[in-house]
Amino acid sequence: MVAAAIAMAGCGAGTDTPGTVVDLSQVEGAAGVRGITLATPMPKPTTALTDTAGKPFDLRAATAGKLTLVFFGFTNCPDICPTTMADLAAARSLLGAADQAQLRVVFVATDPARDTPAAVRRWLGQFDSSFIGVTGTWDDVAHLADQLGVPVQAPRQGSDGSWTVTHGSQVTAFSPDGVARVAYQAGTSVEDYAHDIPLLLRGEV
Repeated sequence: MVAAAIAMAGCGAGTDTPGTVVDLSQVEGAAGVRGITLATPMPKPTTALTDTAGKPFDLRAATAGKLTLVFFGFTNCPDICPTTMADLAAARSLLGAADQAQLRVVFVATDPARDTPAAVRRWLGQFDSSFIGVTGTWDDVAHLADQLGVPVQAPRQGSDGSWTVTHGSQVTAFSPDGVARVAYQAGTSVEDYAHDIPLLLRGEV
């Protein structure tokens, strides 16, 4: 079992900035799962963010006892973000009702100046109404990303008015015990998510 470097996704409003090329040839999944094993398991951190209802959101308290999949992105992203959310929604739809009830998907907005709680709620509604959207100050978002080992860069606007928002493209999976042992890279298939989620829910990882 080895740790994996995950690609950065650089996305512009209408154009893409190439991300880091990552060699995944040496990455191995844990026995029985198709995700990437984290070399060092991570406890779920507390947060000082805001949900789409405008209420304070603490990741650890709000998702206690649930399998929690955390992804950083932004609503104007042209590719990786909507694809990842669509894949997670499709994977959730393949689960039984009991497993769906034990799953939380948390989207952390990395473009907080433009991604208001209302904007994030509208965007997530295109994929699955159960998905949780959170935002906050850039410092709060960056602090959470740093705790999870997700690389992010502050959004920047070019001279032509376009924006570039760069963020790690991984999905971090916190098991119901509050510890992350597995992550998923961009492009993970619906089938792989649907295969792993029941294993993670039952503590088989």
